[in-house]
Amino acid sequence: MKGSLVLPLARCLLPLLLLVSTGVSGEVSQFSVRGPAEPIMVLLGTDATLPCQLSPVQSASRMHVRWYRAQLTPAVLVFHDGQEQEDVQMPEYQGRAQLARDAIATGSVALQIQQVQASDDGLYHCLVTYGFTSQEATVELHVIGLGSAPLVRMTGIENNGIRVSCSSSGWFPKPTVQWRDPSGNTWRDPSGNTLPSFSESQAQDRDGLFHVETSLLVTDRAVGDVICSIQNPLHDQEKAKTISLPEPFFPRNSPWRTALACFLPILLILLSGTSLAGWKEHQAKRREVEKKSEELHKTDQMRQETHSLSSLSDELQADLDRRKALYKEDWKKALLYPDWRKELFQLAPVMINHEVPHQDKSGPKTEESSREETADPSLSNPQVDHNIITLYQEGFMLGRYYWEVDIGDTEEWTLGVYELYTQDAPPRDSVKKFRVLEKKGDEYRALTFCSQNVSLEEALLLDTRPLKIAIFLDHEDNDLSFYNMTDETHIFSFAQASFQGSLYPYFKRNHMDLSPSHSPK
Repeated sequence: MKGSLVLPLARCLLPLLLLVSTGVSGEVSQFSVRGPAEPIMVLLGTDATLPCQLSPVQSASRMHVRWYRAQLTPAVLVFHDGQEQEDVQMPEYQGRAQLARDAIATGSVALQIQQVQASDDGLYHCLVTYGFTSQEATVELHVIGLGSAPLVRMTGIENNGIRVSCSSSGWFPKPTVQWRDPSGNTWRDPSGNTLPSFSESQAQDRDGLFHVETSLLVTDRAVGDVICSIQNPLHDQEKAKTISLPEPFFPRNSPWRTALACFLPILLILLSGTSLAGWKEHQAKRREVEKKSEELHKTDQMRQETHSLSSLSDELQADLDRRKALYKEDWKKALLYPDWRKELFQLAPVMINHEVPHQDKSGPKTEESSREETADPSLSNPQVDHNIITLYQEGFMLGRYYWEVDIGDTEEWTLGVYELYTQDAPPRDSVKKFRVLEKKGDEYRALTFCSQNVSLEEALLLDTRPLKIAIFLDHEDNDLSFYNMTDETHIFSFAQASFQGSLYPYFKRNHMDLSPSHSPK
């Protein structure tokens, strides 16, 4: 009860103290204070202006202006005797909140807040005092944070379906999440019911921004595409991401279960028939002559059934092999889901030396290397000098291998493989042929070149900047593919490449300095 009297008492005493401190005479101008009728909406990180206007129009330079939140003190901003009083200002607004000084003469005491944060969301009070007169207006500020684009991916197989997850961060206030079909309608199952989220969680970080994560279990093979949509409740803009669910990725019924279900009753019948034949054989000892032909007939019948079962088993095995081959071929055609591809590839024994210093071109070791390279001109390639990835085996000649490289925020890099082989035509020198991806600034491109002769140059457009890249080398299909492990998308493939020699991984922290006079062939 005592605490509830503090605010009214402070409001009563404040005009009297201001009157004494400013020496205002008996005549006081009558005025009112007006704020906006609608809330002020601003995007997170931008500047906000909260209007507060005297009526009728008059100068507020000699008035006491106080902007505050829930309590009078400490305040968001205090303006007195023509100066802002920083000693009574809330720490979180120091250096960010100020009056629009150019408009004070016209009665505008608008509050300007720089780089709006999530904690700035809410009600603000504009209290203006002159002499014994105090007037107040309320302004509501809505902070809008539009988070990151959703990251949607398949997380695994569960209960004869595929679980799909969707996550995003940086939202304010709490966003709404919805799963939709490609037509924009809320996704429904074959019975017409809305698909519920398998799970959903929303949490705030230390800046007050929301991180949302939801997952969905899809069991219908005909679903096709699913869209995860996240929207700010105060803003009409949404961020959405689509994921395709190919039918080959759904769990299939094992042919062995069907075969076993058919074979088991037949096996039980055979066992019963065998027992019955034995019993009849025991009985036939007394009627040997009469039952001899019947026993031979039953034995022949059992042989025919056994042969039929053997033929059925061979057919089931052939059908199983055919289905496995089709499933494997469908899987290889998918350019998405690199984590699933790793199951068919062997992890390459590579290591990246992040601390290799730049060699001094004038040092004795460099001069010796230069003399050795000059002796074999076909290997004089300065692009290999700073390769910081090491392969702990002889070069790749066959098989399937993959390795991953953390790119981080490196501004320039070159990543891929080089091929070492001997020329067929004289002089039969060793040659290095490169197949690489290159980043220079914000530009990406794919290159195939031998020495300075470029045979392929293709510019690439990436939706997400890669922080880690996975390289898949498939000698069986002559394929070299690159995947962005940040959003698990396919970047580029050197398809149907003709590998003639040993392949070695290649990675350096700058781009290829190829002569611009060598255009792609």
